[in-house]
Amino acid sequence: MTEEATLPAAGAAIAPVRRRGRRAAVYGGLAVFTLAVWYAIAAVTQPIFFPPPGEVAIAFWKTILDGTLPQHIGVSYMRIFTGWAIGCAIAIPLGLIAGRSAFVRMLVEPYIEFFRFIPPIAFIGLFLIWFGLGEMSKILLIVYTALFATFVNTLAGAMAVESEKIRAAQCLGASSRQIFSHVVVPATVPYIVTGLRLAMGNAFMTVIAAELVAAQSGVGHLIWNSRLFAQTDYVFVGIITLGLMGFVANWALRQVLMRAAYRYGIHL
Repeated sequence: MTEEATLPAAGAAIAPVRRRGRRAAVYGGLAVFTLAVWYAIAAVTQPIFFPPPGEVAIAFWKTILDGTLPQHIGVSYMRIFTGWAIGCAIAIPLGLIAGRSAFVRMLVEPYIEFFRFIPPIAFIGLFLIWFGLGEMSKILLIVYTALFATFVNTLAGAMAVESEKIRAAQCLGASSRQIFSHVVVPATVPYIVTGLRLAMGNAFMTVIAAELVAAQSGVGHLIWNSRLFAQTDYVFVGIITLGLMGFVANWALRQVLMRAAYRYGIHL
C-alpha cells in the first residue's frame, strides 16, 4: 500500500479522537463556568436560599454513604421505566392502526384529543383514591403521560406514509399485511423514536409530581421532605440527581434506539 493511500485512512481514524477531545474540552469548560457562577451566586446570598457547591457535595456524599440516595434513584427509575414501557407498548400499535384505519382513528381520536390536554398531576388525587398509596397509582400516572406523546407521534408517522410507496408495493403484489409490516412500519419508525424520547421526558416530570404528593421514597420524596426541614442543600441534591438520571436515561435510550433502528436510517 502506498503512502498516499494510507494518509486518508489515518486521517479518518484521527478525526473521531479529535472530536472527542474537543467535546471533552467544551464540557470541561462548561463545568468550570457553571461552578464559577454557582459560587458567585452563593457568595451573595444565604445558604438556606442558595447553598454553595461544597455543602451540596457534602450532602451528596452523606446520602450516598447511608444508602438513601441510591435507594431513591432505584425506586424512581423503576417507576419511570415500568410506566414508560407499558404506555409506549400500548401507544405504538394503537397509533399504527389508527394511522392506517380511518374508522379506528374516528373511534379513538376524540378520547386522545380530550385527555391529552389534561396533565397527569390533575389525576393524582383521583388515582390515590382508586389505586391507593402503593406503586400502582404512580406507575399508572406514568403510563397515562407516556401514552399520549408516543401515540400522537406514531399516528402522525403512520398517516404521513407516502401513497406512492403503498401503490408501488401493491403493484408488486404485496398483501395488506405485507404493506403494513414492510412499508408503513419502517416509514413510521422515525416518528416512533421521537415519541419514545418525548414520552421518557414526560415520565420524569410525572414521577416527580407523584412522589412529591404521595410517596415515602423516590427522588421527588427526597426533594419534598428536604424542603419541609429547610435542608436546601438536600433539595439541590435531589434536583441535580434528577438531571443526572435524565441524562443517563436519555443516553441509554439513544444507544438502544440507534442499534434497534439503525437499518431504518435513524442517527441520534
